[in-house]
Amino acid sequence: MDINRTHRSFVSYIDKGRNYYEAQGYERPHEWAHFDEVPFARLDKPLSDCRVGVVTTANKAAMQGPRSTKLFAALNRESGHLHTDMAWDRDATHTDDPETYLPVARLSECVERGTIGSISERFYGAPTDYSKRTTLQDDAPQIEAWMREDGVDVALLVPI
Repeated sequence: MDINRTHRSFVSYIDKGRNYYEAQGYERPHEWAHFDEVPFARLDKPLSDCRVGVVTTANKAAMQGPRSTKLFAALNRESGHLHTDMAWDRDATHTDDPETYLPVARLSECVERGTIGSISERFYGAPTDYSKRTTLQDDAPQIEAWMREDGVDVALLVPI
């Protein structure tokens, strides 16, 4: 980061979220879903030997999950177009480049260069849900289970 800058150059979604909830008249600021104890760990092997799994908040429009119009699933990477017509900050970003929400081509280049070992055959769709309980008790454990099934060593989280 350029030390001469006076302001951040990235989009602060946490600040934007807090401002949004405050503008809606909520008395308490939005509290993001989080675990008090985070199950992160140091890798026990080089990244060049690791399988990477991608978790994206984009979804598959043609397939509907149990939550109204959102899909929560593990899908093959070749499943087709992801649906991105949901709430996201259209002033700060766009979805013209699918690599911004499902970076399979860029990760494939990393495999070719030997930076990472491989990419999971599936990606994991977890569209944004405003329920902290659902995120913590349902979504996160299911994604972890799918990644374990697929032999994933490293999760890449890609929000839209």
